[in-house]
Amino acid sequence: MVQNHKIEKRPRGRPQVRCDDDTKSVIIEAANRQFRDSGYAAASIAAIAQDAGVSTKTLYRLFPTKADLFSEMITERTGRFLVTLDPGTLAVADLHQGLERMLTAYGMLALSVDTITVTRLVISESDRFPEIATAFYEKAIVRTNTLMEDWLRKQIDRGSIALGDPHAACGMLRGMMIMEPQRAAMLRQQEPPGLEEIAARAKMCADLFLKGCAL
Repeated sequence: MVQNHKIEKRPRGRPQVRCDDDTKSVIIEAANRQFRDSGYAAASIAAIAQDAGVSTKTLYRLFPTKADLFSEMITERTGRFLVTLDPGTLAVADLHQGLERMLTAYGMLALSVDTITVTRLVISESDRFPEIATAFYEKAIVRTNTLMEDWLRKQIDRGSIALGDPHAACGMLRGMMIMEPQRAAMLRQQEPPGLEEIAARAKMCADLFLKGCAL
């Protein structure tokens, strides 16, 4: 008696290829680990490619230089802040809630372990590699400051607050929110604050700021 065995048929064709955007995300995560563990100078493209599970040829196609990869890593990290700070939600929030929400999101970005680590890296290696300082300044500092300053200008236009120099005020606001805990964390004197501490600090900063400029 002959037994019939079902043969599982494999799908024809090549395995599904990951799209470039997904591949970029995987490479950026691998680069983040390598930069964090080894620093910028010591991190090698070969090690990053191996960690990401891609060929060096693929990595160089997507990121021609290590500086490009570092810059994109900073851009991606700042992009998370922009997503968290949903402009639609921010637009309908009242003055205090909007400012508090914005400061909380900014604190979560600037006071995270990853950002503290990258900031240390930039400070320690920027003399040898000025391109990483430029990338950090333009993609992180200027980009976040522009969004926060734009929000302040909208409040001025609405007649909610009065500020003679919104740009300078935004810098002061950002410093009030992160300077002390960031400095303590960078010098390894304290751990970076958690979400509850960041939220409480955001509320206090919003209170102090608005007492000085609210109409």
